[in-house]
Amino acid sequence: MHPSQAVPTAEPSAAGAALPADLTRLVGREREVAEVRRLLAEERLVTLTGAGGIGKTRLALAVAADASGFADDVRWVDVAAVGEPQLVPQHVAAACGVWDGAAASAVDLLVGALAPESLLLVLDNCEHLVEASALLVDRLLRSCPRLRVLATSREALGIAGEQAWLVPPLALPPEDETARAGDVLAAAAVELFVERARGARPGFLLADEDAPTVAQICRRLDGLPLALELAAARIKVLAPRELARRLDDAFALLTGGARTAPPRHRTLRATLDWSYRLLDEAERSVLRRLSVFLGAFDLEGAEAVAAGEGVEREAVLDLVAALVDRSLLTVESVAGRARYRLLETVRRYATERLAEAGERERAARRHVRHHLALAEAAEPEVFGGGGEGAMRRLDEHATDLRAAFEHAAA
Repeated sequence: MHPSQAVPTAEPSAAGAALPADLTRLVGREREVAEVRRLLAEERLVTLTGAGGIGKTRLALAVAADASGFADDVRWVDVAAVGEPQLVPQHVAAACGVWDGAAASAVDLLVGALAPESLLLVLDNCEHLVEASALLVDRLLRSCPRLRVLATSREALGIAGEQAWLVPPLALPPEDETARAGDVLAAAAVELFVERARGARPGFLLADEDAPTVAQICRRLDGLPLALELAAARIKVLAPRELARRLDDAFALLTGGARTAPPRHRTLRATLDWSYRLLDEAERSVLRRLSVFLGAFDLEGAEAVAAGEGVEREAVLDLVAALVDRSLLTVESVAGRARYRLLETVRRYATERLAEAGERERAARRHVRHHLALAEAAEPEVFGGGGEGAMRRLDEHATDLRAAFEHAAA
């Protein structure tokens, strides 16, 4: 018999199926857990995407912990431990207990073992080996009709039948300087911050006088669970107002994650470094240059600021799309036009990289020229009567128009 036709060498082991222990309570994700489980009931492949630290793994774990819809089993595989794309099938097969290093094809062994079963296979942290993960998942889904796959990755796998689902930040409290503790605790981001703060300083209570400050901390950290947990750990030595004042240097402040956490989750900078290393040079250049925008911007703005020095203007659309795919840009539709935005934590990181690359002044000048052109184009309509449409367009760019004016004045 040819090795590729070999039967599985072992039954899938319980150890291979074991879910990681969840040592802290999942906060504020009840709706998301229910939605992902609904999707898995309808689709055979669901990929949780989102920025680093958004909580993809925790959400997948919560979904997988209730395996009532999968008659045979749930298998959990952490792909982050794999360094080379060709090793992905062997790693998955070993985790499922069907490969022990023999010469047999790991893919064929997986197919032979999983095809008869009704199970959920969870592939966690696929982003650094997304193509190899996609090829394996495609083969398994085609060969194992009762298999469903839940993947987590900073970008979708990009194969037929995939339902990519963007994990949102935790809900944020509204801006209200008079809000009391009970008001802001209704937001999941504040609930998570306070719960983790109690872990760092037992007995911590959110006082009414600190409620607006904690709400501001959560907003400045974009409702990003990892950033909130790292910030909450500082409550051991800082009062909320002291913590808020130090957030301008968030990358120095937000360190000291759990010793057992993956290195990329021990500091906010390490998480963003991981995402940045996965980009090619053109994508890095565009991400850096777009950090000069303080608010939302459109494709014309991205082209005006990001093009040049190795980035062709006609390539900017595809590069922006790549950054959206990798969860480094968010996109929404406003009045029929796509508008992009960097999370504040991503923007601060990219701003540092822009300065390191020596591009800050050039990008800022392009930003000024673009907004000057916007203002000049609107001038005849604004001062010629009937300028409501022009004023609305300028209002959409108000934050960056002010920034451009301040830079030009300086």
